[in-house]
Amino acid sequence: MSVVLFRVDERLIHGQVVLGWARRFDAERVIVVDDELAAEPLEQEIYRTGLPAGLESLFWNEADAVTRLPAVMESDERVFVLTGELATMWRLAVGGVPIAQVNIGGLHAGPGRRRILPYVCLDADDERRIGDLEAAGVRVVAQDVPTAAPVRLYGVAR
Repeated sequence: MSVVLFRVDERLIHGQVVLGWARRFDAERVIVVDDELAAEPLEQEIYRTGLPAGLESLFWNEADAVTRLPAVMESDERVFVLTGELATMWRLAVGGVPIAQVNIGGLHAGPGRRRILPYVCLDADDERRIGDLEAAGVRVVAQDVPTAAPVRLYGVAR
């Protein structure tokens, strides 16, 4: 499988993602799955300014990702898939993308969210989605930086 990481981080492409995660997994490309961002070329260019040379990016809507990610997963390219919301990652998984593990790295405080970890706040829908993913065989972990130990969220989030 060439997808080296499926990560949820509401900040999308930022220093920690690029310098920490993409480098750690020697990713060649970041695929951001976000319906709104996929339709905004100017915003995509802004995100691309933070990428080092040699790390490419694609911005796909959810429908394209569900259709195209299985083929990407069969390629030799080292790809990092990034979503800004747990709901998007959940829809990819239930849409047929064979995801083995989801890494949650930055979901911050907001209305209806409760703090699970210093960098992870979840609402009731997020907690249900974690349970659904785990029930479907997808391991869900939280990990803010690559050097930190992953924390299983199933059970912690309930």
